[in-house]
Amino acid sequence: MATYLAPGVYVEEVPSAVKPIAGVGTSTAGFVGVVANSVKMPLRPGAPDKPKAADYYTVAAALAPQPVNSWGEFEQKFGEIQDANQYLAQAVYGFYNNGGGRCWVTRVAAATKADDVAKAIDTFEAIDEIGIVAAPLPPTTAQADLNAIQNKLLTHCQLMQDRVAILDSARDIATDNLVITTDDKGIWAPGDSGNKGYGAFYFPWIEVSNPAGGRIVVPPSGHLAGIYARSDAQRGVHKAPANEGVMGALGVKYRVSKILQGSLNPSGVNVIRPFGSTIKVWGARTMATDPEWTYVSTRRLFNFLRESIDEGTQWVVFEPNTPDLWAKIRRNITAFLTTTWESGALFGNTAAEAFFVRCDASTNPPAVRDLGQVVTEIGVSVIKPAEFVVFRLSQWAGPGE
Repeated sequence: MATYLAPGVYVEEVPSAVKPIAGVGTSTAGFVGVVANSVKMPLRPGAPDKPKAADYYTVAAALAPQPVNSWGEFEQKFGEIQDANQYLAQAVYGFYNNGGGRCWVTRVAAATKADDVAKAIDTFEAIDEIGIVAAPLPPTTAQADLNAIQNKLLTHCQLMQDRVAILDSARDIATDNLVITTDDKGIWAPGDSGNKGYGAFYFPWIEVSNPAGGRIVVPPSGHLAGIYARSDAQRGVHKAPANEGVMGALGVKYRVSKILQGSLNPSGVNVIRPFGSTIKVWGARTMATDPEWTYVSTRRLFNFLRESIDEGTQWVVFEPNTPDLWAKIRRNITAFLTTTWESGALFGNTAAEAFFVRCDASTNPPAVRDLGQVVTEIGVSVIKPAEFVVFRLSQWAGPGE
């Protein structure tokens, strides 16, 4: 304690007993797609009337992830929307048009073979900030390659445990066969394969404006990633990214009726449907068969909680494993979860109903401490979306009738 000699008022800075846990970002996207080496790049500022090759930007190297913070930055690294980059560029444009703020882009240079795209997806392992991944591919992608790529996205997310995959259907489906299949004769959806809700599947492709003229149908994953980001910013990661307008969408490849969606929804197919003049996302399910992970919002909330607590408790490593440490852990995590509950992300009238944090002798007996571990048990009560809103209507016949 400081020694004071003169009378007066003194202010001391006292270390807080709580080490705040900050919530991590959830809306940074990672995109993989085709950009040919021959793509036409925009001119550098101040280029002469008769530009030379050096006056153009150079397309980013293949299999080298690039940070992108705006549509203009994407154009500088990968070119304007054109045939050589059409589907990836439309996805990134849709991402920004729907509320996205930052993404990483890795390109493959030629035909979308599964092995090449898998290598591109692997480049995202070292980028911790990514919370959403997608691979908006050309419609010429072979069905076998598409299946392999979608499953690679799922296994990547399951390995990382801090992101989810937005999966596109194939573009062309027989209109009389809008059913779930595992071949190219209907809406394809990859198997669950124990992914615990790390993937969400969307159908159909959407119509957007083609800078070359007219309309073009493109995979919706980029637009969906932007909607995820917009919903996160406006409502929070616990809000299901559904009943949201798809900005830039002019139509859909296939119109799905309410009755048909009733057969697709239980299988984890999130349908994009027109409502009047607006194209909306009308589904928020993952592909998990485990009912605990039915909804996209549940999986993404758990990703957010896990990553935030993991990063916010790194100070614990190499601290003495004593009851004093356990109390600090409980205090810090409780403060973070209380803030999360107050934001409306957890279910319960009180904090005690919404979550619990247990870190004491019961979770850290001598056998656990001998292994150099400190174990904390956390339980949370999540809010699930009101997917089915039921109104009970009756006719009332007045008195005497």
